[in-house]
Amino acid sequence: MPFNCSGYRKMSLNKIANMQLPDRDLDFLIEAAGSEVADKDHLKQILREDADFRNSFVGDEKVFKRLMADDEIFLKISPSLFFEILLRKAVSDLSRSGYTIEKSRNMSIPVFDTRDLVELLKDQSIIAYLANMLSTFTRIESYTISFRIRKGFWKKIRFNDMDITGLMRFSEAIEDEYRLGLYKRIADVCLFVLGIFPDYAERSYRYPQSGEIRPQIGANAKISPEEYEQKGQQFYKLAAEHQAVAKTDLADVFWALHKNFQKAKKPLNFITDYYLTTKRLHLFG
Repeated sequence: MPFNCSGYRKMSLNKIANMQLPDRDLDFLIEAAGSEVADKDHLKQILREDADFRNSFVGDEKVFKRLMADDEIFLKISPSLFFEILLRKAVSDLSRSGYTIEKSRNMSIPVFDTRDLVELLKDQSIIAYLANMLSTFTRIESYTISFRIRKGFWKKIRFNDMDITGLMRFSEAIEDEYRLGLYKRIADVCLFVLGIFPDYAERSYRYPQSGEIRPQIGANAKISPEEYEQKGQQFYKLAAEHQAVAKTDLADVFWALHKNFQKAKKPLNFITDYYLTTKRLHLFG
């Protein structure tokens, strides 16, 4: 079944750049944690040039408190900085905690894994990737694709970039050169759902009281939390192995997330439980 690529905008890989911050982000950081500094232009220059100083500044407790106190923060800073601040705060809090909580349908279990989580997030590329990845879910994109059924007859399909089933069907229909962005997005959706909306993953698959699997409605199959994890690992691996990844700086990140998928979702669970309890639906609604 031929695929018509005309009008299709290849999904962005959101390549990890050098973590440079735009001026409005720098202004926010300086106002929050460096307001007493007289030469703010010089401070801004240091933040641009010294990665370690920049990262410690973003992780300053005063920055986190200013962020959480401002209900209109997205009008002042980029979403990627917003989530980077939360991730760095999570690293700090997890380093002082002995365990995380894993929740099942009937119980909560303490797991003594915080050292492993902190070690994973010491990789600055992982922090940058996760912050950027979370920022992409503040706005969902929709796509319309045309397929030729037979000569002179075309069929249009519509899906959005949270639709795992549609994304997988699409990735199978297009040429291999276009698949890397789709592999990345499918894996990202799995990590996002299990990290930020694990309750949705469980409730949309099973009835909360009985635990019975909900009936399928429409063409899309129900996806269990276990399948989200399996597909997340699978598609990060496919992304890491894709020939086009060599042209990006993402190969090591994809392999790390493939191998550490369960660990990678834990800091997102922590952020959801402790920092976004009242803001989650507003941010990603």
